[in-house]
Amino acid sequence: MNLPIVSVIIPNYNHAAFLEQRITSVLQQTFQDFEVIVLDDCSTDNSRDIIERYRQHPKVSQIIYNTTNSGSVFKQWKKGIEAAAGQYVWLAESDDWCEPTLLQYLTAGLLQNKQNVLAYCQSYAIDGDNKVFWQTQHGYLADTVEGLPFIQQYMVDRNAIVNASMAVWKKELFAGIQQDYLEYKFAGDRVFWINLCRGGNVFITARVLNYFRSHSGDVSTPAYRTGLNFTEDARILHKLFHETLIPASVYKRALRKLHRQFWEQRARFEPAALADIEQGFYRMPGAVIPAASLKRDARWKLLRMQLKKVFSKR
Repeated sequence: MNLPIVSVIIPNYNHAAFLEQRITSVLQQTFQDFEVIVLDDCSTDNSRDIIERYRQHPKVSQIIYNTTNSGSVFKQWKKGIEAAAGQYVWLAESDDWCEPTLLQYLTAGLLQNKQNVLAYCQSYAIDGDNKVFWQTQHGYLADTVEGLPFIQQYMVDRNAIVNASMAVWKKELFAGIQQDYLEYKFAGDRVFWINLCRGGNVFITARVLNYFRSHSGDVSTPAYRTGLNFTEDARILHKLFHETLIPASVYKRALRKLHRQFWEQRARFEPAALADIEQGFYRMPGAVIPAASLKRDARWKLLRMQLKKVFSKR
């Protein structure tokens, strides 16, 4: 029995409204050497009814139902990856969809160089009314970046791979990477990509082949409301610095920038959330910038912005 080149993992939770479009867009790929593994995290909608329609499809190798909710999409990723038989993995989120050529372009990018361990395309972000409200971009139609420079250029103060569905990557690396991404609730994907990119090159295409749904039901909404994004982003910066992936100058600049963003918004957080965020900035083990220095920098930056607004009106 020949093993598939790509394992397509579809982790689902309560996305019955989008599942058929998701699965259809996978099955209609021009590159056809793949298996499909569908996971359901104890959905309470009619996801199971839709999933069962595909049980006999020749591309669907496994359907895995949880009996209790895992509470983490990243745990579902891990379960699907461990079940995968392919050389490469595509984590095709259940509420997204894609162009028929996504696998064609991304597998070609991976296969052109054995040092390439991850490939990604660009993505449209779609709201609840199917309107495009932003998209990712890249300056070159096809580009290959070594892993460490990619982390330093694209993953320090942002996550260039904003959606798992836009990326395909080499499965053999998974057994050897750090599993700390499982400890995150919001930014585990960014940690996952960082850990993978340490193993080789990243292929990037500027083609927009993925459609990423951003809606009120996703994990980012409560993260921004509670400030979890600040807590986890600060933790990632500590990780990058202490694992010598970025120099001290880059770490300090990025941490100050992140702290300024928090400082401007700090009044909107509840006391318990505020305490958690401050723990991430001021009392993280191995912190390099003293709390007083961060606060002084943020106050001065905010004052300058306020003065600039005053004088611009004159």
